[in-house]
Amino acid sequence: MGFHQFEQPIFLSNNLITGYSSLGELQTCRKVFDEMPERNTVSYNSMITAYVRNEKETGAWELFVKMMGLGIIPTQYTFGSLLSSLSLELVQGFQLHSLILKNGLLYSNAYSGTSLLGLYGRLGCLVEVMKLFDEMPYKNLVTANSIISSFGHHGFVEESMIMFIELLRASVSPSERSFVGVLSGFEGLRYLDAGKQIHGMVLKTGSEFYTSVSNSLINMYVQCSDILLAEKVFKLMPSRDIVSWNTVIGAFAKSFDPGKALELFLTMPLHGFTQNQATFASVISSCSSLHILKCGERVHAKAIKINIHSDVIVGSALIDFYSKCNCLEQADVVFIELRTKNVISWNALIAGYSNKDSRASFSLLQQMLHEDYRPNEFSFSAVLKSSMTQNLQLLHCLILKMGYHQYDYISSSLISSYMDNGLPSHALSFAGDSMYSLSTVSSNIIAGIHNRRGQYEKTQKLLFQVEEFDKVSWNTLITACTRCGEYREALELFKSMQLARVSPDNCTLVSLLSISTKLCNLELGSSIHGRMIRTDFNCCDVFVCNVLVDMYSKCGSIESSVKVFNEMTQRNLISWTTLISGLGLHGYPSMALESFREMELLGFKPDRVAFIAILSACRHGGLVEDGMELFGRMKGCYNIEPEMDHYVCLVDMLTRYGHLKEAEQLISDMPLQPNAAIWRTFVQGCRRYNSILEASR
Repeated sequence: MGFHQFEQPIFLSNNLITGYSSLGELQTCRKVFDEMPERNTVSYNSMITAYVRNEKETGAWELFVKMMGLGIIPTQYTFGSLLSSLSLELVQGFQLHSLILKNGLLYSNAYSGTSLLGLYGRLGCLVEVMKLFDEMPYKNLVTANSIISSFGHHGFVEESMIMFIELLRASVSPSERSFVGVLSGFEGLRYLDAGKQIHGMVLKTGSEFYTSVSNSLINMYVQCSDILLAEKVFKLMPSRDIVSWNTVIGAFAKSFDPGKALELFLTMPLHGFTQNQATFASVISSCSSLHILKCGERVHAKAIKINIHSDVIVGSALIDFYSKCNCLEQADVVFIELRTKNVISWNALIAGYSNKDSRASFSLLQQMLHEDYRPNEFSFSAVLKSSMTQNLQLLHCLILKMGYHQYDYISSSLISSYMDNGLPSHALSFAGDSMYSLSTVSSNIIAGIHNRRGQYEKTQKLLFQVEEFDKVSWNTLITACTRCGEYREALELFKSMQLARVSPDNCTLVSLLSISTKLCNLELGSSIHGRMIRTDFNCCDVFVCNVLVDMYSKCGSIESSVKVFNEMTQRNLISWTTLISGLGLHGYPSMALESFREMELLGFKPDRVAFIAILSACRHGGLVEDGMELFGRMKGCYNIEPEMDHYVCLVDMLTRYGHLKEAEQLISDMPLQPNAAIWRTFVQGCRRYNSILEASR
């Protein structure tokens, strides 16, 4: 037989395998391959590619092993197909790496090495990636793109950018994959400027016409918290695909403007795009944020119309939506109609019931287990959030049995649940149980329990054992030191907190201002106030501002106290009470009374503490008539029963200004049994008044 008589049918068969493979006809490919009278390396390569392309990687590997057994030498294309398999394991990758070296393919061209780089990159083996890259004598743009993508996808953004810059320095024009790879890791505000520079380069090279590049830019701006720029890129895109729409809709669904997601969702069909499961899931999430039931019901109706309402992704989003809208019956209906269920759909329903019916959420967890679904940490945490005492220990046993006690999220939820059920001793037992290696979160919770009980030494002892301090750990320690009077230690801890580059929050500021107040240290309080202004005073909530008003008042600077109060954008009853108390303490009773009247006009209803503050101001300023009038209004207008502190203020005020009979009458008419404090106040007042009379004679 001549050469062409053998080669021509092999050539045609190889082409048939390739053609059928691209059509997804794997069985036909296999039939053609099995019927071939003679096969060569290309035949095996074509069939291996067919298996990989149709996601039958096991068949590809078995055929490769058979090929090697027959002594057929693999080529770069054999390895290229095998290494592109998404299910290939690292051990198999090392085996192929050895064969590539043995056959000298790493040093003949860049193809095999680049394929290996892709595998190592997908598996996160970045050390192997760099080592292999350094060993490769031949590299091309695809090789560089593989490195850039590997680093970007695994969060090594700086390394990815260095490789991208090296590409530019070598005067190689970046391709579509170069831009997609380098942008893949950008996340957070610190990468926003670099992202804008890459964007400028995209525009300069005309690469915005690649839809994948524009999609990467949108995703980059979303991840870097600039959704408005993401929207701008979306609007200017020369061409869009479903990924473009889903990315921007998903971003708005999680943003400050979820209504925009709904608007884009409704606009999508007008541009010729049909929404898919991901689109529906995002827009349903935006309806959850908006808490607009009718809106979500319309989206649900549309999902039913195109028959994707029973899809597990869409269904889980609908369950979450109805649960958050307190429509658990509808959530149940959606759950029952799901074609398939997963842990996410179960968790969505459990979380919904946990906010309303703890028994139902516990029953759902039991049903989930009965139907052979394995709950995860979120399943247990949702049930623990509202568990009653009778179910709590059952859950604890189940958590131990399934090994979830090692999860920080669950152990901290379990500790919190014991506390919520009034079982602090059970919660504290975690600290002494050798079975539990406490996480930072769990340690913080237990330290907080000790703190509230006044066991500050135990708080300190526990937290000093924590390896990784977070902001809560620092705050708990500083608070513990503040409450037990170790002010110097608290201030040293604050310095250490700053050295560790942990920014103080409102809780930290309250502790520090409390120290200033207790030490009556105006300089310290002013420096803390200055820091608040330098960082961002608007971030300080009304509670911090109230403490600041109180600090200035008690440290002798009523002017600063009033100034802070006047600058507050939000005030509550405590704000007004603190101001009134300070004005009275500093000898401004008329201003205190004026502030009290203004507070009432603004609709704030004074409580017992507010009345003590204003009665004290009247006592110090001699506003006897106003004090008596306010005392009468306590019960008449606000239905507040006067307590002993109110009577003491009033008796002191009356005796101080010579109204001794009225004071005596007030004591005799009291519905409360007079105590030593009120008689002491009366006697001291009488003596003081008599001394004044004698001195005037």
